Amino acid sequence: MLHLSRLTSLALTVAVAVAAPMAHAAEVVAPARVPTPTVAPAKAPLPLDELRTFAEVMDRIKAAYVEPVDDKTLLENAIKGMLSNLDPHSAYLGPEDFQELQESTSGEFGGLGIEVGTEDGFIKVVSPIDDTPASKAGIEAGDLIVKINGQPTRGQSMTEAVDKMRGKIGEKITLTLVRAGGNPFDVTLARAIIQVKSVKAQLLDNGYGYLRITQFQVKTGEEVGRALAKMRKDNNGKLKGLVLDLRNNPGGVLQAAVEVADHFLTKGLIVYTKGRIANSELRFSADPADASEGVPLVVLINGGSASASEIVAGALQDQKRGILMGTDSFGKGSVQTVLPLNNDRALKITTALYYTPNGRSIQAQGIIPDVEVRQGKLTSDQDSENFKEADLQGHLGNGNGGADRPSNKVPTVSNKSRPQDSDFQLSQALSLLKGLSVTRGN
Repeated sequence: MLHLSRLTSLALTVAVAVAAPMAHAAEVVAPARVPTPTVAPAKAPLPLDELRTFAEVMDRIKAAYVEPVDDKTLLENAIKGMLSNLDPHSAYLGPEDFQELQESTSGEFGGLGIEVGTEDGFIKVVSPIDDTPASKAGIEAGDLIVKINGQPTRGQSMTEAVDKMRGKIGEKITLTLVRAGGNPFDVTLARAIIQVKSVKAQLLDNGYGYLRITQFQVKTGEEVGRALAKMRKDNNGKLKGLVLDLRNNPGGVLQAAVEVADHFLTKGLIVYTKGRIANSELRFSADPADASEGVPLVVLINGGSASASEIVAGALQDQKRGILMGTDSFGKGSVQTVLPLNNDRALKITTALYYTPNGRSIQAQGIIPDVEVRQGKLTSDQDSENFKEADLQGHLGNGNGGADRPSNKVPTVSNKSRPQDSDFQLSQALSLLKGLSVTRGN
C-alpha cells in the first residue's frame, strides 16, 4: 500500500486517530482544554426534493448505465463525493484507507514513499519520504505526476490515481513526472515496505547538533527527547547550537507536534484550535521542563513543510525560541478528526483551524521564515594559497609559542561526508549558529 489517502495525502492531516477508542484525535491528549458549552442545534427539516432527486438519479443509473452497478457501490460513491467536495482534506475512508492511516501514524506501511496533493488537476508530490523508493529514485517535492504506467492522471480522481499506484510489494511502476515546467520524464521504481524513521540526529561539527524530523508520528516526541539527550552525551553534556530540520516534513499527529515544540519551550502557548463543536476548542501550553536546555536553535523550513511542521515552526517563531530559515512553508492550517464507522470504515473530516501562539492562522498562507535562504549547490574549491611564512627557510617562530602551520601541513579531517557539505541551506544554518556562538561569547 502507498502512504497516500483517497482524495488527499494522509500525512497532510494534522490530527489523526490510531484506534477506534480515539474517535477525536485532538482528544488523545488535551492538557489545556477550554470548556465550551454544547448547544444542541435545531434540526432542520429533511430536504425532500433533493432526496427525491437523489433517489431518481440512483434509479436512472441502475437502469441505464452501460454496466450493472449495485446499490452498495453507488451509495459508497455518493458518500465519497459528499466528503470530497467539502475541502481537499476531508475524505471517506474505506477499510484499506483507514488501515493505511493507522499504519502511517505508527511509521510502517507499504508503498512508494511519496506524499501527494493535487494541483490544476494533476497529482503533485508534496514530499518524498527519506530512504524510500521515491527518494532514492530522485523524485522531488513539487514534481507533478502526469502519468501512471502510461495513463494520464489529468481528469482522474485522486482515488483512481491512488488505486493505480497501489499494488503488490516488489512490483514495478512507472511514473511520468514534470519538474518546474520542464519536459516530462519517466521514473520506474518498485513498491516496497516503507519503514519511516521519523527522527534522525547527529553532530554536524564540534558542539553543533542536527535534528531532522521527517514526519510526526505517535512516538516522535519521545524520539526527539532521546535524540537530544544522546547528542548532549556525545558532546560532553552540552551543545553549542542545534539545527532542527523540518524541510519536506508533510505533518502528521497533532499531539506529536505539541510534544516536539514543548521540548524547546518552558512556558507559554504552543497552539490552539477553533471550530464549530465544543471538542474542537483546544489549547496546548508548554511545561517548565526543557529537554533542549536552551540551546541556540535554527529551524529549517520550505514549501514541503506542512501541517504539524508548521505548528512547531509557528510556535518557536512566535515564542522567539529559534530563528526560522529557508523558504515559505506549505500553508495547511486545518485540523482533521477521524470518526470510526461500522465495518472498519471512517470519516476524516476537517473540524477546526489551528492558530499559532500570537493568533496567526497559516491556512493557505504558510509561515514566512525569519531569514530567507533558497536551496543551492555547494562546491568546494581548494585553497589557492600554496606558500606561507612558515614555509620560508629560517623563519621566526611564533612569539607566544605553538607549532608552525606551513602550507603543506594538512589538518586532520574526517573522510566521512557531512550533511552540511552538500546542503546549502543547512550550511547556512550552521554558519548562523556559529556566528551566534561567537557573539554570545560561548
